Amino acid sequence: MRALRTVGAVLTLCAAAWLSAVAPAAADSGDGKDGKDAPTEAGTNFRTATEIEPGQKATAAASTGDYLYWVFPAAAGQVPKVEATLKLPDGASRHGSATWQLDVYDGLRRHQPCASGTPARRAAQQDASVTVSCTLRQVRSWSERWANDPLQGAYYVRLTVVDLPAQDLGLPVDADIEASVRDTGGAHADGGDVTPLNPALRAGPAPGTDSAQADGASSDSEDDKGGDVRHAVAEPEDGWGSGWWSDRWVWTVIGAALAALAGIGGYTLTRGPRAPSRPPIDA
Repeated sequence: MRALRTVGAVLTLCAAAWLSAVAPAAADSGDGKDGKDAPTEAGTNFRTATEIEPGQKATAAASTGDYLYWVFPAAAGQVPKVEATLKLPDGASRHGSATWQLDVYDGLRRHQPCASGTPARRAAQQDASVTVSCTLRQVRSWSERWANDPLQGAYYVRLTVVDLPAQDLGLPVDADIEASVRDTGGAHADGGDVTPLNPALRAGPAPGTDSAQADGASSDSEDDKGGDVRHAVAEPEDGWGSGWWSDRWVWTVIGAALAALAGIGGYTLTRGPRAPSRPPIDA
């Protein structure tokens, strides 16, 4: 009975350790927003991509055939997912079916394959809308030079039509897009760390403003020489490491529990039968 009580106490401690390790990860995985208004337009290339926050739904009005670009941040240990819905023109104004495609690129503009989802979908002429989605692999904090692993930093989303009748080019469409990140832990399990792939944008006043320098010297502004440089996306609130929690904690707890159970079992089997108690001998 004492051995069973000891085993029960060990299992209780393991369960408490498990919950304490998983709880921070669940708390960090929320798709928080800091109150910014959702974007209502999209960029037309990588440099003009519109920044969106995870969990924020952005919209854009465009023409069929346009390339629409957004960018969002993803930290190590997270699994990014992008989903876009296009509201198509009335079927009477279209001349056939069309294929819409969603592509995701990392901060080095490397195309990232989808682990799941439907990144390309064909919409029939009578369809009123079409939805495409892409879930990437888990973002890593470090990778080999030859690998194409997703790394922490900025992620670009490109949405466009790739196959349609030529007569339908220019028809109006409305796009709704949302990027989300799911924290799966393991932020410190890769054995290294790299600088986030977050391209720097050229600092200085916008072209055509009174403060812009006509000789182009703004490209060598103080911001570019070591001051605050504007990047493609803002750093997440919890940093690029996605919190302190790692899935190694879980495996450590499981290994400790198994070792404790093995020790208790071995002791129970090898200690032998207990000697019967004897009454005291009267003097």
